[in-house]
Amino acid sequence: MTDTAKAVAEAFVAARREKRALASYPGEAPADLGGAYTIQDFAIAIDGREIAGWKVGKINPPEDERLGSNRLAGPIFTDSVVRVGVGETPAMPVFAEGFAAAEAEFLLHVAAGWDGTVPQDDDATRAVLDAVHLGIEVASSPYPGINADGPPVTVSDYGNNYGLVVGPVLAGWETIDFASVLVRLEIDGSVAGENTTAAMLDGPLGAVRFLLGNLAARGIDCSGGTWVSTGAVTGVHPVVPGEQVLATFEGQGTVACGIVAVTPA
Repeated sequence: MTDTAKAVAEAFVAARREKRALASYPGEAPADLGGAYTIQDFAIAIDGREIAGWKVGKINPPEDERLGSNRLAGPIFTDSVVRVGVGETPAMPVFAEGFAAAEAEFLLHVAAGWDGTVPQDDDATRAVLDAVHLGIEVASSPYPGINADGPPVTVSDYGNNYGLVVGPVLAGWETIDFASVLVRLEIDGSVAGENTTAAMLDGPLGAVRFLLGNLAARGIDCSGGTWVSTGAVTGVHPVVPGEQVLATFEGQGTVACGIVAVTPA
C-alpha cells in the first residue's frame, strides 16, 4: 500500500508541477480516507512547498456514514494564496482539461501558538483565531474526475485545492453569527448560488474544529498559524478560463477573480 500510495502522490505532484492534465486516475484509487490521507501526506512531502492553510470540504450522505467523517481537508500552498484590495480582480489559474470550480468561503485564521488542543465549542474556537476574511477558494485538479469519483479521490489530490483569494476582513468577526450573512456567487454576472452558512453542518467554526482535529491526528504542526478555508457556502460552481467570478457577502463586502488556464511547463 505504501508503494502504491507514493506512486499516486508522485504522479499528482508531477502533473501539477508540469501543469498538465491527467486523463485517468494515476494508479490505484484509495477506497477510504485513511488511504487517501496517506497519499496526500506523501504528496505534501514530495512537493516541498510551504503550506499557508487548509481547505475544508463537506462529505455528503451516504458517503459521510460509510467513511466515518462528514468533512475532508487538503493543503493550500503559500504560492497559491493571493491577497486582494478593494476593486482588485486577480487572475487565478485552473486546469482547463482537468476539474475547475470556484467557491465563496469564509476564511478563518488560526493564530500562531496553537498548542494542539482541539477546541470543543464555538467560544473556544473563536479564542484560537486572530482574523476572519471573505474569500474565494479556487478548486482545480489535473484529474477531471477528482470530485465525481468520491471523497477519498478528492482528498488524495490536495482536497482539490489550487488557490485562495483572500479578500476583506469580516467586520465584527469576534462575535458575528456567520449564518446572518447572505452569500451570493456570480459567474459572468449570472447568479450561480446563494445561501448562508446555516446549511453548512456546524458552520465555519465547526470546520476549524474538524481541521485541527484532523491535523492533530496526522501529526501535522500548525503552531505557526494557518488559514482555514471553511467550506463552500453557496456550492461548488464549475468555471472555465475566461470567466469572471464575484462573491458577495451581504453587508460585508465582495471578492472577485478571473479564471485563466494554466500554461504547461
